[in-house]
Amino acid sequence: MHNLDKTAQVNLANVFLNFIKSESFGGIFLFISAVLAMIVANSPLSAYYFEFWHTDFGFRLGEHFVGFSIHHWINDVLMALFFLMVGLEIKREILFGELAGFKKAAFPAIAALGGMIAPGLIYYGLNAGTPSYHGFGIPMATDIAFALGVIMLLGKKVPMALKVFLVTLAVADDLGAIVVIAIFYTTGLKLVWLIGAAVIVGILVVLNKTGVKNLIPYLILGVFLWFMVHNSGIHATIAAVVLAFTIPIKPRKQRKNFSNLIKNLGESFRLKTLENNQNLLNEEQINILYAIRNEAKDIQSPLGRLEHRLQPWSAYFIMPLFAFANAGVNIGSEIHFDIDHILLGVILGLIVGKPLGIFIITFLCEKLGIAARPEGISWGHILGAGMLAGIGFTMSMFVSNLAFSHPESMEISKVAILLGSSISGVIGVIYLIGLSRFKAKEN
Repeated sequence: MHNLDKTAQVNLANVFLNFIKSESFGGIFLFISAVLAMIVANSPLSAYYFEFWHTDFGFRLGEHFVGFSIHHWINDVLMALFFLMVGLEIKREILFGELAGFKKAAFPAIAALGGMIAPGLIYYGLNAGTPSYHGFGIPMATDIAFALGVIMLLGKKVPMALKVFLVTLAVADDLGAIVVIAIFYTTGLKLVWLIGAAVIVGILVVLNKTGVKNLIPYLILGVFLWFMVHNSGIHATIAAVVLAFTIPIKPRKQRKNFSNLIKNLGESFRLKTLENNQNLLNEEQINILYAIRNEAKDIQSPLGRLEHRLQPWSAYFIMPLFAFANAGVNIGSEIHFDIDHILLGVILGLIVGKPLGIFIITFLCEKLGIAARPEGISWGHILGAGMLAGIGFTMSMFVSNLAFSHPESMEISKVAILLGSSISGVIGVIYLIGLSRFKAKEN
């Protein structure tokens, strides 16, 4: 009985660890962080919460302060690492993944375009001629972690092809959001800093073309690139995306002889183990282990290696911290929700604009013969994916910080993002579960 209990505990621990490593947990953790932010922001700790994010963190050089507020460290520096990972993901998908080749990329890319244009037009239509029109980019974005987390929780109720489509759509949407940020949310360009950034990008391209596979020079130059772009007037996170596109994708060594090499090293280790009767490894065994590690590292893509390292930091630290720092809004009588039509524009953009834009543009593109739906996905599934794409959250919050300088407008937009994203998620889940049951009855 004791052994059975122990086995059950081990199995339960494995299930828990696998869940933590899954995309679903990343989305849930993000949601928990946002809820906690709202609770703290409307509790007796509210004053401390808001004061903390505006605390300066850095050091002084004479009379000059070098650093930022904690809020800016999170939004400009840590989020640059998130955008670096996004850039790496986009590059990988374009070269080898679901965005590789026109036929594979056309349908989700067109879907992402429709899912950006329709929400933007709805928001702009409601706020044209007002100071708040600049927030049209807020409902354009899709939060890949949240949306994927929700669809993964549906399990077998949705086909795998739909999950792949939503992920690909979200990646293409991220690329679109980056373009929108670079074009529409750039102010007061400073040419000298921009030229400096261009020079660094040129050096990065040369490193890539000359076959430099070590990540360290790329990352060091990336820091300088971030600094140049930050001072140029373009948002610094764009520097991270540019850096990502210069990271080499080819490994140092080809995989052809890897299996034989590892087999030979493994055999050498086995023979040395037979010779060595001690519990501790001898020097020759240690050297063999180092050789295996180095060979394994050399066949890995530098891009894949960096993405693998950034992913857990992004999912379990950067994005939840960003959510906790930005989702907290003190909902009191002093907030005027009737400022222009920010609230309505964002909510309708996410709930109505996203699914309609994605559905209409993909329907038209298939009828015109531009691209075809992936196999195993119905038009009902496309509409459901569009609903889940209305979960804007992280990227929408990020754009909100760029779009508004007035704190009250920013707070209203954040409330709208939380409401719109939550409603989109709930409607999407209910709809897809209902669609799954309807199709099961049909069959």
